[in-house]
Parts: sequence; C-alpha cells; structure tokens
Amino acid sequence: MIGTRIRQARLAAGLSLDALVEKGGGAYTELQEYEKASMIPHSSQLLKLARACGVRIEYFMRTHAVELLEPEFRRRAAFRKDAREVLKMKVVGAVEQRVELLGFFPEAPIARFKAPQELPQQIDDLDELEAFADRVRQTWELGLGPIDDLADTLETLGLLVIVVDEADPGFSGLTATACVADGRTYPVVAVSSRWPGDWQRFTLVHGLGQLLLAHIVTPGARKEKACDRFAGAFLAPKAAVVRSLGPVRRGVEWQELLALKHAFGLSMAGWLQRARQCGVTTEAVHSALSQDFFSNGWRQSEPGEPVPREHSRLFGQLVYRALGEGYVSESKAAELLSIPRMLLHKKRQLEALDAAHQ
Repeated sequence: MIGTRIRQARLAAGLSLDALVEKGGGAYTELQEYEKASMIPHSSQLLKLARACGVRIEYFMRTHAVELLEPEFRRRAAFRKDAREVLKMKVVGAVEQRVELLGFFPEAPIARFKAPQELPQQIDDLDELEAFADRVRQTWELGLGPIDDLADTLETLGLLVIVVDEADPGFSGLTATACVADGRTYPVVAVSSRWPGDWQRFTLVHGLGQLLLAHIVTPGARKEKACDRFAGAFLAPKAAVVRSLGPVRRGVEWQELLALKHAFGLSMAGWLQRARQCGVTTEAVHSALSQDFFSNGWRQSEPGEPVPREHSRLFGQLVYRALGEGYVSESKAAELLSIPRMLLHKKRQLEALDAAHQ
C-alpha cells in the first residue's frame, strides 16, 4: 500500500522519478523499488519523500484506497493525458480525506446522494430541460432564486465537491464516481481553483447534469449540450429570468447583466444565453448583443469584479465537529486539514483569528 501511496504522491506533485530524485526524495533505484513495494522505506526516507512531494508523512499511511470510475473531463482547451493523470491523483487524495473523515462518524453526517424521484426517463429536446431543472430544484427544496454557497449546498446533498489547485489552463472540471475498496461509492465533481466563481459554478452544475442525465438524454439532444442547458436553467431558472428581465426585450443593458451575474453567480454570457433560451430576446436581438459582447473583448474576460470563487466549507466544519464530539484526536484533525497541529490548536482557541484582526 505504501508503494502505491508513494507513486500517487509523486504523480499528484507532477514529478517524474528523475525529478523526485532531484528534489531530494532519494536514489532512483530505491524509489523504483519503493513504488513496486519491493522495499519498504524507513521513517526518515518517508519524511524526505513527503517533503519532496509536498504532502504530510501521514499521507503514506492512509488505508482508504479510492478509485475514480468513468472520469469525464470538461475542457476549454487541450488537456494532455499525463496532465489528466496528475489531476486525477490530486482528486483521489482529496476524496480519500473525505472518505476517512466520514468513516469516523457513527452515523453519516451528510445524506447519501440520490437523484430526485419522478424525473423524466428520457430527454429528447433541450427545451425539456427547463422543467427538468425546476423539478430538481423543487425536490431538493432550493426554490427558484439565487443559490448562495453552491459548493456547500451540493455537498450537503451528498455530492463530493473538490476544488483543485490546477495551473494547467486546459482543465476546468472533472466528474466521476469514487469507489472505495469496501464497495462504497460517492459522486465527485472537481473544479479548478484558478477559475472565477461563475465558471466554477457553471462547471459544478454541468457535472451535476452529467450525473443526472447520464442515461436519459437521447442522441438527438446531445449530452454535452444538454448538460450546458441544464446548468444554465439550474443556476437561473426560467421564472427568475423572466422576472428579472421581463417577458420580452428589444435590448438589454450591460449593467443589468453584470448585476444579475453577481446575484445568481452566472456569467454575463450565460445570461445572454438564458434570455434567448427563455424567449425574452429574439434570435436577432441575441445575435446583435452577442456580437457587441464579443467585440468588447469580454468573451475571455468579462468586465467588473469577478464572482467570488467557490469554497467547500463543509469539510472543515465536519472536521471540527468530529473533533468536538471526540471522534478524532487533535493530531488526526490537523492531518485531515493538512495543517500543523500547533496551528490547529491556535485555531481552536481562535488565536489565529484574533491575530488577523490586530
């Protein structure tokens, strides 16, 4: 198991064996033997490996092995195969932490993910996704207004949300099913920490769409476009679009779209699409607005302040809950949070917060 962990840590750090040697991880032949499990490294060697790979030494002792089944990447540009493997290792490591944490609770602190009941068994046309998205929201009691803290909302419903620090611009999101050795499975959606909040939110719901629509979209509806349409309809339901913009518009002001972007966490370009999809603007009006939008150079970078990035707060909250209930020790909590034990001790006493406000 340690050999597998060493290889995972190396790949997650984006290191070849040669690069790991250069970073002081050990001799090449020894590292090969460690990864093959032909040799077991002693504690001092594990410490060197941990430092070289940027992980805590406890990483090599984890027992909750996780495999990502049927990973689907959402890409904006070319995302190389080797980069995908590195990304998957990062996601696996984060999922393993969550699985380990959940295992400390005598009763699951969050619900098991379940698709809403009474959904259509087949989607033939993209317009059908308006009612589909409304039904999902209503079943989960999310209303039809803006959803604050989307990552935490989805995690409360049983979806594991992983925010990955990934510099490769080709990566936007990943959807998969995490399978634990004991047979437990968890749906996972990973997003890049580098993208602004509106991109992250769209990617999260796009991933949710991949899970919900996997077997009910007919070839004519095209799954990728169906997931895009679902994401827009979920973030900005038709009723909210019509209420916000009016039933019919001959033109739209950019300030309107900027305000709605921050209210709903959907990009200005996304609101242009929603106005057309909901019949608020005609194809001609949409085409003219889109041309102006692109002419202003906003396709790659929209004007105004970006939407705040998404953060999964639930994991940290559950660590402190487990600590408060006595399910984990302070050292284990620090390990789960990937911080030094002394820092955790200060955080428990709110010392770090007090210092930040001085």
